[in-house]
Amino acid sequence: MKTILACLLVLAVSIPLSNAYCVRQPSKPEISDGKIVGCRDLKGELHELDSQWRTDSCHDCSCSEGAIDCCSIFSTPSDYDEENCVSILNKETCTYKVVEKDDHSKECAVHEWVG
Repeated sequence: MKTILACLLVLAVSIPLSNAYCVRQPSKPEISDGKIVGCRDLKGELHELDSQWRTDSCHDCSCSEGAIDCCSIFSTPSDYDEENCVSILNKETCTYKVVEKDDHSKECAVHEWVG
């Protein structure tokens, strides 16, 4: 079980570098008085059964019996001048901005977004 959780943690950390996606994380149900009351996420935070929340990494998540489902909510720039420009995720608006590496006040042209 620890191996599975470790693999899921690696996957959860590496996936934000790719395109939009959804992932299902197995979760041991939280039980109170013999009833399932929620799920614990990878940080150990308890979420009520059938609840929904947004993470600080721009993912919408939900708790169901035995699993937490999370989907990214941003489009990723995929066709721009990567040699001279960099993409930056604004975690407040969950949007990317592509700017020049040497001058972040200058935006770069993006020809394709994936999301």
